[in-house]
Order: sequence, then C-alpha cells, then structure tokens
Amino acid sequence: MSPGLYIVAGPIGNLGDLTARAADTLRRVDLVACEDTRVTAKLLRAAGSRRPMQSYHQHSPAAATEALLDRMSREAVALVSDAGTPLISDPGFELVRAARQRGVAVTTAPGPSAAIAALSISGLPSDRFLFAGFLPPKDHARRQAIAALAQVPATLIFYETGPRLAACLAALAELLPGRTGCVARELTKLHEAVVTAPVAELADRFAGSEPKGEIVLLIGPPPEQAAESDATVDAALLAALATMPVGKAAASVASAFGISRGEAYSRALALKAAG
Repeated sequence: MSPGLYIVAGPIGNLGDLTARAADTLRRVDLVACEDTRVTAKLLRAAGSRRPMQSYHQHSPAAATEALLDRMSREAVALVSDAGTPLISDPGFELVRAARQRGVAVTTAPGPSAAIAALSISGLPSDRFLFAGFLPPKDHARRQAIAALAQVPATLIFYETGPRLAACLAALAELLPGRTGCVARELTKLHEAVVTAPVAELADRFAGSEPKGEIVLLIGPPPEQAAESDATVDAALLAALATMPVGKAAASVASAFGISRGEAYSRALALKAAG
C-alpha cells in the first residue's frame, strides 16, 4: 500500500461487522497501531492478517508519535481502536493532526460507531445530534456539564459505564425534566438491550443497578417552547435596559425567551429609540 496513515474502523462487538475494505487494509499495511495488542490480535485473526502491531494510546510518550510519523512517510500504518471507529472518544486525533501537518496522506476505511448505531435504533430525532463523550465522574462537574448542554437543540449522545449509569440518569432526570432518553447496551452483541423512555423512568429503572457491558446513553432534544408574545418580550427588554446596555440586555432576554440574539437586539434598539 502507499505510505501514509489509514484510519480503520473495526466492529463494536460483532466481528461480522468488519468491512471487506477494513480487512483488506489490515492485511496489506506494514504496521497496525492499536490501543491494546491483545484485543487487536483477535481483530487481525478475523481479518486474516499477520501484520505486526504496536501499542499506541493516550499514555504513549511523544517519542512513540514521532516514530509512527516517521514510519508513515515510508510505510503504510493503520490506526485501530479497541472497538469501532478510531478517534471517537479517544485521543487519536492528535496523531491525525500531526500527520496532516507533515503532509502525510491520511485515508479512512469507515465502519461501525457505537454512537451512530445507537442513534439509528433509539427512536430519538436523528436529524441533528451532538456527541459529548463521557460525562465527568464527579457529581458537581457532571451537573455543570449537563447544564451547559441543556439548551442544545439536538439529541445528545454520551458514552457511560455500568457503575456510573444510575447517578448519571438521576442527574439528567433532575436537570433535563420532560426529556425522552435511551439506554443502549451491548450493541451488536448477544445480549444487546435498548430501552427508550422518559428520562425519569430510565432513572427509576436503573437506580441501584450496575448493568454490564458498553453503554450508549442518548437524550432527546428540548421540547419546542411556545413563542412568547411581542408584548412580553418587549416588557422584559425594557426591564433589562433599565440596568444594562443594549447588547447585554438583548443577550439576556434572547437566552431567557429562546429567540435569536439579533431579533432581541433590533427590538431593544427600537425600544431605546422610542424612549
């Protein structure tokens, strides 16, 4: 194969999901960089590959990155993760960024992703979504992260572990009331389980439990708010203008009523001009 970096997606559980192109790439590259050589050895056997492996993960020293970049200039190097598509919730983007900065060719052999697989069968809106990885493990930081995402008009996708699932759902039920959620576990595996329900119901269902396996947690977008009347918005703007400059008043009201900042600013200017 031509020298460069090949991003190869592997199965998220079922080896039957390994694509023909991914298998062919793994058989032909000069080196396979991977998170865990024991896990990747099974993938290579399924692909019929005997190519050498090199461990590469978030704790690898900078020298390991340099060595891989040097080899990419002369050889074909594949990057795989323990499951699914590399770079999704792992630090592989740093290697891709460095490769591109040095003019190394970067190619993808796309395939499974747990986030997309879960979204496709969750029954939640899929026209707009935000992948947010793992929420923080500590309660205060977790709540801050959830609050920051509360108004995103899209389905939210998280990865979570069994021991932390109950606490995470409890926080989501409290901070995002009225939302619909989905817990997707062990996707593509023998014990695949997908539950879609109001987040409060999910919190009750999983309270005190520590389900096994890989978990994708999805939360539907916030419900559409009824448009506020012009009179209500204008009254709020007048109150805000009494203590704030136009820009800050408009931003505050726009956030509170769910209208565009530009619209709020134009109306604030008109109200100020009218005296």
